Amino acid sequence: QVQLVESGGGLVQPGGSLRLSCAASGSIFSINVMGWYRQAPGKQRDLVATITSGGGTNYADSVKGRFTISRDNAKNTVYLQMNRLKPENTDVYYCNHPILDVDTMEWSDYWGQGTQVTVSS
Repeated sequence: QVQLVESGGGLVQPGGSLRLSCAASGSIFSINVMGWYRQAPGKQRDLVATITSGGGTNYADSVKGRFTISRDNAKNTVYLQMNRLKPENTDVYYCNHPILDVDTMEWSDYWGQGTQVTVSS
């Protein structure tokens, strides 16, 4: 069984920073792309950033230059450093990875529980 546990959300003033973490644990054989998504109430979940196992990154246009995604493969953890935050960045943030389960040797898609980010003065 695989779990993704997120941490690091909270309340921050405009212009401030937060760092989100997402740690995967359990019967993990391999993780390829790791990603962060955001979702507002009643809206679809949108991509924020992704990072491949080789370190290649992709960002939504709205966060380029302000957010940085990184990963620690030894810890099965992905991070999202969010700088110069704006009120419009307020959302619930989710991590998402396809993971190869060592017990079943099958790929499955896993989501974290979500962490609230609120940018407000």
